[in-house]
Amino acid sequence: MKDFNYYAPTEVVFGKDSEEQVAALVKKYGGTKVLVHYGGKSAERSGLLDKVCRLLADGGVAHVKLGGVVPNPRLSLAKKGIELCRKEGVDFILAIGGGSVIDSAKCIAYGVCMDGDVWDLYLGKVEAPDTMLPVASVLTIPAAGSEMSEASVITNEDGLVKIGYSNNMSRPKFAIMNPERTFTLPPYQTAAGVTDMMMHTMERYFTKDDDMDLTTDLAEAVLRRMKTAVFQVLKNPEDYRNRAQIMWGGSVAHWGLTGCGASDDWATHQLEHELSGMFDVTHGAGLAAIWPSWARHVMHQNLSRFVRFAVNVMDVPNDFTAPEATALSGIEAMERFYHAIGMPINIKELIGRDITDEEIKEMARKCSRDHTATCGCLKVLKAEDMEEIYRMAR
Repeated sequence: MKDFNYYAPTEVVFGKDSEEQVAALVKKYGGTKVLVHYGGKSAERSGLLDKVCRLLADGGVAHVKLGGVVPNPRLSLAKKGIELCRKEGVDFILAIGGGSVIDSAKCIAYGVCMDGDVWDLYLGKVEAPDTMLPVASVLTIPAAGSEMSEASVITNEDGLVKIGYSNNMSRPKFAIMNPERTFTLPPYQTAAGVTDMMMHTMERYFTKDDDMDLTTDLAEAVLRRMKTAVFQVLKNPEDYRNRAQIMWGGSVAHWGLTGCGASDDWATHQLEHELSGMFDVTHGAGLAAIWPSWARHVMHQNLSRFVRFAVNVMDVPNDFTAPEATALSGIEAMERFYHAIGMPINIKELIGRDITDEEIKEMARKCSRDHTATCGCLKVLKAEDMEEIYRMAR
């Protein structure tokens, strides 16, 4: 078992009409002028954006707005946000939306307090900052877990490079979660979100560290609950009970609890980042397209863990005489689950065409930082491993 530090400082305000507390929460954490950061038209159409802005104004909190965040959030918009915050004297950033908006908000919060280019922080060219603006969220799309995590991921349009950066300082001060705000999510977005949150736990679950049984039990419970809940909300989008399970599950999956005492892997995420960067696909769908091939490539590094996943999560009968067959059956069961909720299981299903050898080599080159870096922990992946997984997934 690995030694670990567990840090989860975000205040969660969960339930119906929880957004009513937004002004009091901003003031509680020192905000006096807020950048309200959001995505497309859904925040406007739903009335949530106007409501939050009105609540801030009524509570005596000044604000400015910046919309336009897209999936795989762009560095160019974050830089506009940095300029706006400096111009307007913003001291607090409130994200209304899902992981893309929150990640963009974190990037802005770093950049406002830096002298140089915020992209250098994501590239690892500069030291971690000493300070950043506080960030908080009104969550509308449960998926990324960014509302409680230390991570953010940004895409630089120059070269289509998508890179993540993690720092505990960026964990949001509070997260407002009203499951009713997720009733109108389209089925595809709902399914992709659940895929993403499950993968956040699976990146921690598939490890060589088998000694923290309680953490493993918690991880399996999260995975089983998300599997059950997603089918219920796909049948009935206004199923408050199961929308609540999913909203809370997205946070639980990524604030670190399901990985305490184990080594994180994150190879599937890093491989998928290159898919998103090159083809601008939905992140959760990209994860579904790459994970089965990653799993087959690495499963012999800890075959018993894949057997446990097959039996305890995917309800596969345990063939005690053939552990490899049981493990493979678990991977196949996961593929059937992905298809059942409308997710792809390979790259062709994801982008609608065959991927070329040149595109595979380019993604492996970027993922390996020009053949200078590896990824993964269960099996350390070199550039040739990355190419092989992309080929298997084509």
